[in-house]
Amino acid sequence: MCCMSKRYRAWNVDQPQLLPPSVQELVPEGHLSHFVRDLVRDSLDLSEIVGEYREGRGYPPYHPVMMTALLLYSYSQGIRSSRAIARACEQRVDFMAVTAMQYPDFRTICLFRDRHRVALEGLFVQVLALCDEAGLVKLGHVALDGTKVHANASKHKAMSYGRMKQREQEYAAQVAAWFEQAAATDEAEDEAHGAERRGDEMPEWVKSKQARLEKLREAKAALEAEAAQEHAAKMEAAESADDGDAPGGDAVSGASGGVQAPEEPPAPPAPNDKAQRNFTDPESRIMKTHNGFEQAYNGQAIVDADSQVIVAYGLTNAANDKQQLIPMIDRLFGNTGRLPEEFSADSGYCSQANLQYLEESGIRGYVATGRQKHGSASATGSRESESYTAAMSRRLKQGGHRSRYRLRKQTVEPVFGQIKAARGLRQFLMRGLEKVRSEWGLECTAHNLLKLGAVW
Repeated sequence: MCCMSKRYRAWNVDQPQLLPPSVQELVPEGHLSHFVRDLVRDSLDLSEIVGEYREGRGYPPYHPVMMTALLLYSYSQGIRSSRAIARACEQRVDFMAVTAMQYPDFRTICLFRDRHRVALEGLFVQVLALCDEAGLVKLGHVALDGTKVHANASKHKAMSYGRMKQREQEYAAQVAAWFEQAAATDEAEDEAHGAERRGDEMPEWVKSKQARLEKLREAKAALEAEAAQEHAAKMEAAESADDGDAPGGDAVSGASGGVQAPEEPPAPPAPNDKAQRNFTDPESRIMKTHNGFEQAYNGQAIVDADSQVIVAYGLTNAANDKQQLIPMIDRLFGNTGRLPEEFSADSGYCSQANLQYLEESGIRGYVATGRQKHGSASATGSRESESYTAAMSRRLKQGGHRSRYRLRKQTVEPVFGQIKAARGLRQFLMRGLEKVRSEWGLECTAHNLLKLGAVW
């Protein structure tokens, strides 16, 4: 046994600090929490958020700039739940460095995010401008892709229109039978206990089924309204085409010389029996993912190949990507004021209209065309007469393995991997298309903050 005792550093958990700690000393210099806090405080225009607070009376609220920095830093750390953010403010020193050791509760965080949802979504453009100033936005080559993110709803809470009609009849028959049973019970109880005795209340087990029937009829009516809107749009387009064909747009005269009365428009068709509506989040849709069919939204992003900075984002409840190419490039131009030199996307975005848009915009596109149908190219083979799809297919084949299309996979797909795998965005917390779009915007803003912080 050694006779010499080992000396250790003093460890006294009850020893009070003589001087209060500085927020700057909670985490090392250069930590991301310092960067996000100072950038939000010094470089972002938050007048739209701060301007909402004008009332001088009442208890002072938490500073809106601090709350904004807290939300952006939380999303950069993969923490989105208001309860988890409030817990981190109490337990993690990096969050304390952002809040200056203030501890807003989860209700305050949730209400702030919901109240300033639109303004927070608009911060994406400001952060993108800072990335541009730092030289991260080259726009030499950009790639567009979409990713399906699980909605805050279960696919088992959705029902098709055909099933709704069947269930409506079943529920209506059950409710009618229960009312008849309740009436018969009332008569029996009146005879047994007297007319003045209680016994005519509707049973509790009837109320839930009645509420279910009402909710089902509401969803069924919404699907019928959507089908009617689609039908009205088609009828309007058909009438416009007919008006263009008729010379002068005059009414057609009958054999007797009178004006023929306009035909009554046909009744709008019923929704397709396979059309579905989710009772939890009606604006989400069933989409095919790597895990099968799930209730989801389709998040879109255009990413710069040089820095993996997101230069434009969008979110839709349509599973098909073809209609997203032109709006996404328009958003890119609105965000940066210029168009990219090269653009790549997978076959989900390939259409004649999209490829023509790229050509007319002066953007050299590399869009996968998938398998070409026999005879899709022009018989003459001239570039003027062939389709845009055939020309794109020829461009990709000529490039082979050296084609610029190869940049697509290494540009946009790693970004989705960072968002979903590294920061854990597997499911949205909010419900409804507008709120989920704001949540996706916050996620994209946090992604760009991380890219900016790495070079700042």
